[in-house]
Amino acid sequence: MVWRTAVCGICRMRSALLSPLATGGIQHTCRTFYLPVHPYGRRHVMLAQQRLDFEFRPMTAADVGNAHELSIALKWPHRLEDWAMLQRVAQGFVAVHNGRLIGSAFACHQGEFSTIGLVIVSDDYQGKGIGRKLMELAVGSVAPRTAVLNATLAGAPLYAKMGFVSFGEIQQRQGQAQPPGTTELKAQERCRGLSEADHPRVLELANAGSGMDRSVTLGDVLNNLEHAVGIERDGQLQAFALLRPFGRGLCIGPVVAQSVDQARHMIGELLARVPYAFVRIDIPTDSGLADWLEEAGLKRVDSVTCMSMGAVPQASQGVRQFALITQAIG
Repeated sequence: MVWRTAVCGICRMRSALLSPLATGGIQHTCRTFYLPVHPYGRRHVMLAQQRLDFEFRPMTAADVGNAHELSIALKWPHRLEDWAMLQRVAQGFVAVHNGRLIGSAFACHQGEFSTIGLVIVSDDYQGKGIGRKLMELAVGSVAPRTAVLNATLAGAPLYAKMGFVSFGEIQQRQGQAQPPGTTELKAQERCRGLSEADHPRVLELANAGSGMDRSVTLGDVLNNLEHAVGIERDGQLQAFALLRPFGRGLCIGPVVAQSVDQARHMIGELLARVPYAFVRIDIPTDSGLADWLEEAGLKRVDSVTCMSMGAVPQASQGVRQFALITQAIG
């Protein structure tokens, strides 16, 4: 399915039929009108005509390499493997101009919610409505789910105009890991490494902590781990934290726990296993982890605004999510 944008300049037709490729898509009739020669000359007409070549279509696995190159040009930290992971678990859309991939957006469907992420437009094509069109395609794929996202400072105004409302904040923290002091657990609790036998319970906790269905996204994450730890009480897993390759080094997340002390203990265990490695973690600002992570060498480098087009995901079963999988997935 392919969508094309068009702008009519000087025209002698009464109407134009904008048709996608024969494989199917949206067919839209564009009624045109007559314009006099542009008072500012040929350059402005040429700029309008350039927009005729924008193509919007679903992303495929073959696009991952070009999308990765786009993110490198914009100095985003994602590896080729990070792009491939999102392409596997989410529905992606791309913008193309003269065969060049110039933009992307993803909708990751997770139960009653879909997270929108990796909305990128090449610097060479900013201000041409490409980001809005990609967002419209991503949001249009969500129904009947509710769209949620983590907005950068630059993207938030556009998302607000589209009907998204803010409900929280996420801090991006990263740096050279310095193992912090140990946070003690309660007498009946113990921290241990996780195995494949724990995965069903990990998924149950992940769903409860995030308020979303993590069966697809977490299933992929669990296949690419460096370390995984959890807290057990009375023979049952009560909390977990995962460490995996991502971006410039390693990433901690998700982290799901009953209390901030449990979260700190597990994060401390993971950091102790990779001393002085470059580690990233994305946490809710109200998680109670910020100052403690600062002492562990993970400095705040950015923040994003949590936004929703309706209901907000709600944690349950006495646990909450203390660290995200990624900003794009939530």
